[in-house]
Amino acid sequence: MNEPIPLARPELGAREEELVADVIRSGTLSLGPRLDEFERSFAEWLGDGYALAVSSGTAALHLAVRAAGWGEGDEVITSPLSFVASSNCLLYEGATPAFCDIDPVTLCIDPGAAGEAVGEGTAGILPIHIFGYPAEIASITRLAGEHDLGIVEDACQALGAVDATGRRVGLAGNLTTFAFYANKQMTTGEGGVLIAPDRQAAERIRSERNQGRAPDMDQVEHDRIGFNYRLTDMQAALGIAQLERLDEMLGRRDRVAALYRERLTQLGAQPAGEQEEYDLVLPCENRGEERRSWFVFCVQLPPGTDRQAVIDELASKDIASKAYLPCIHLMPHYRERFGFQGGEFPVAERVAERSLALPFFTSMTEGQVDRVCTALGEALGIQP
Repeated sequence: MNEPIPLARPELGAREEELVADVIRSGTLSLGPRLDEFERSFAEWLGDGYALAVSSGTAALHLAVRAAGWGEGDEVITSPLSFVASSNCLLYEGATPAFCDIDPVTLCIDPGAAGEAVGEGTAGILPIHIFGYPAEIASITRLAGEHDLGIVEDACQALGAVDATGRRVGLAGNLTTFAFYANKQMTTGEGGVLIAPDRQAAERIRSERNQGRAPDMDQVEHDRIGFNYRLTDMQAALGIAQLERLDEMLGRRDRVAALYRERLTQLGAQPAGEQEEYDLVLPCENRGEERRSWFVFCVQLPPGTDRQAVIDELASKDIASKAYLPCIHLMPHYRERFGFQGGEFPVAERVAERSLALPFFTSMTEGQVDRVCTALGEALGIQP
């Protein structure tokens, strides 16, 4: 019997165990030295900025929205093809997501569609570096400058991605969020980091993540509204160990993605932007200086495919897969609250209807990739 292949698997080892055990033995489980060390190490790895570690990527997004000053009456342009947190974080503060369609190749926000979505109530833009591919931040920055809009970058899926200027995502001078859930490029179990562009924003975020307490205040004194968005020292210890070999792990994820491309191309799959309408579609290739950081490996199934039947067929062979991602504007809460209907964002909806996430993790072997691709080809009736 074949060993099950999960959708994702964290890369953990002796170093993580060692550092977490050190924290346990120290007795300082929260707001201790490992948190500061993790933040310094993360900022050093990224290359610049103020890194503020928090309890999740969603917490980072929420604090970023607050730092951007978006609230009641504000509309923020964003993508409907994303994990729901990127829009929910706007609702937390009373702002309204103003969705626009996506680029059919990169699947990131389409700058042209974003420009058409600007209105009198528009206060900002929240682009998502979806599936680890960098959004067109240069174009988005120009658009924001023309209309005096703020920017928050959701890079929760894109740690290590490189934009068109050749710099790592997170270094454009915007509030930028990263996440470390167990299926991400690196993990702290739960957790995230918010990159602040200046000291003033960093001080506000540092306070708000800890119930509104200033650094020089007593434990029960607080000078603003805040939240319990702290990252524990045990999670920070995991992050330190992960950062020590992050470059190596990103390289291994590149290798797994390359194996998928090679094997699926043998089944007739085509890169996004080069496919015919009936093809199995691969994630887009890197363009120019842009480099994807591989979070998941999502294909688009041929039109008319019974996706659930494919998922069930793979599951019968102990291979996990998942429809990834549904469009946010078609989720019940958003339909009921804002009156969204199908057909408003046709590119995003078409991609959402066809996308399938295949097993993808750092330690995935060539044999496992072959097994997934063979099973997918059989489920689709495709022979090499």
